[in-house]
Amino acid sequence: MLVRADFRFSHPLRVRWAEVDPQGIVFNGHYLTYADVAITEYFRALGVAYPADLSRDGGDFFAVKTILEYFAPAHFDDCLEIGVRVGRLGRSSLNFKLGIWREQTPLTAGEVIYVHADSASRSSRALPDWLREKVRAFEVCAPSE
Repeated sequence: MLVRADFRFSHPLRVRWAEVDPQGIVFNGHYLTYADVAITEYFRALGVAYPADLSRDGGDFFAVKTILEYFAPAHFDDCLEIGVRVGRLGRSSLNFKLGIWREQTPLTAGEVIYVHADSASRSSRALPDWLREKVRAFEVCAPSE
C-alpha cells in the first residue's frame, strides 16, 4: 500500500501541457521522467551533486529495472508530490521506492533500481562508502523494508 508517511523526501511538480495527451491525461512514459527528476532532487537533499560526485572516481549509476503501478491519472496543470526513499541499499545498487500523489490521492507507485558501475566498462562496483553513509543518515527515520 502507498503511504505518504513512508517517504521522508518529496518533490513537487506541476504537470505541463507537453506531458498530456489530447484528453489532458499524462502519458504513462512521463511518470519515469517525474521519478528521475525526484531522484535527482533526493540526491541534492543528501548533499550529493549528481552525477558529478559519482563520476569523480569513474563510476556512474545505470537504471536496470523500473516498475510503475498506476492507480489514477494525473491531468494537465495538476500539482503532484513525488515521494522518494531508498528501499534497499545493496552492495552496488540502490533500490528507490516512489510514490506520486495529487493532494491526498495516490496516483502511482513504483521502484527504480540503479546499479553503480564503472562508467567505461559498465561492470558493477561497490557503492562509495561516503554515499552509503549519507543515505543511511538521511533514511534513519524512515521505515525499513
